[in-house]
Amino acid sequence: MSGASIETTLELWASSLRDVKRRMRPLFTQERIAQSAEHFLDGLLGEERRKTGWMRAEAAGDPGPWRQQAILGRGRWDADALRDIVRDYALETLAVDDAVLVVDETGFLKQGKASCGVARQYTGSAGKVTNCQIGVFACYATERGHAFIDRELYLPKSWTDDKARMTKAHVPHEILDSANGGFATKPALALSMIERAIRANVPFSFVAADTVYGVGDIEMALRRAGKGYVLGVKSNEPFHSWGKAKFISGTAKAIADGLAASAWRRLSAGARAKGERLHDWAYLELADLDAGDYSHALAGVSWTRGLLIRRKIADGDLAFFTTWAPSGTSIERLAKIEGRRWAIEDSFETAKNELGLDHNETRSWHGWRRHVSLVMLAFAMMAAIRAHANAAIQEIRRLATRLARKRIRPEFIIAWSLWRRAHQAQAKRSHMKLQL
Repeated sequence: MSGASIETTLELWASSLRDVKRRMRPLFTQERIAQSAEHFLDGLLGEERRKTGWMRAEAAGDPGPWRQQAILGRGRWDADALRDIVRDYALETLAVDDAVLVVDETGFLKQGKASCGVARQYTGSAGKVTNCQIGVFACYATERGHAFIDRELYLPKSWTDDKARMTKAHVPHEILDSANGGFATKPALALSMIERAIRANVPFSFVAADTVYGVGDIEMALRRAGKGYVLGVKSNEPFHSWGKAKFISGTAKAIADGLAASAWRRLSAGARAKGERLHDWAYLELADLDAGDYSHALAGVSWTRGLLIRRKIADGDLAFFTTWAPSGTSIERLAKIEGRRWAIEDSFETAKNELGLDHNETRSWHGWRRHVSLVMLAFAMMAAIRAHANAAIQEIRRLATRLARKRIRPEFIIAWSLWRRAHQAQAKRSHMKLQL
């Protein structure tokens, strides 16, 4: 194990866990609800492969799943306040001025029609159109590490056009009564999170995202705020230059096809576990603009709009990005910023496989936001420990959770066995009924 010793890292784990529990404690007005929330967090960090309510409750030594379920349903507390706690906690360890805010969505596969926002829609998680929820997330990425700092649940038109369905899922009245009836596109959700980060003075210099978020209001909002971006665009997106010695005009694909071999450079988008991620890159400056046109605070600062093109070495597959960066920003820097997008992909994988991000069983609007916010807190704690200790975090996690695990009372063990068997029998009956 590199970095700190096992003893030191275990002590850091224990102190960090106490710290995050202390931070979220004021959200709960009742001691028993606060304790259940702490047990919820312990369950997310535990070794159980599934983070369902009854599995978390059994690991916590509770006699039944009701206390865990109350955290997501019956209890009264503000999930957005926890989101802000997670953001501030993550920034204490990870914050740097040149950070990249990465925006992306992920799917939560579901069966049935009752879970808030569920519909047949495309998700990259499954690589197809399937029954799922979609969550849009913002991930804060730096050399020190990465962590989620915001999230929003996407509500398709099939939901926002059905007010009774929205009400049944406990969607707040302010969303139901909004001008657009609660519908917001994924880029609109991403923009709201970016603007929230700017209002909270989150230090970052660039936003990176894929083609879903590449063209539109996000670009203009970032320019006005004096933030750069590397945003994916489709191959048929038109680009035109002005004020440059060489005139450029055409779709992104046509421009790439017309480039000479000398225009491409082999650069790394950043290192991962298997080494540097090398691609061929080309960058075309399209226009130099005075940032004062967008932000009075940055008057006189020159920015450049450009087109960044990435070509895979193995198969020549092309990807295109519209860029906005301070003049003089190198292609090496832009390639590294685009490479930061892996941080949110890694975060999704870890949060789903290790922390139960997609194990939410609730059907309500509040239940989804509460579950996801608690997972974000657990992920931020692990990111902070990794940044401080540079240790094998998964092994430390296993050690810490086993050492802290309470012994379950024998009568509870029997009770849980009976509960599981009854629950499984009921689930089987319900399944067979649906097949008839």
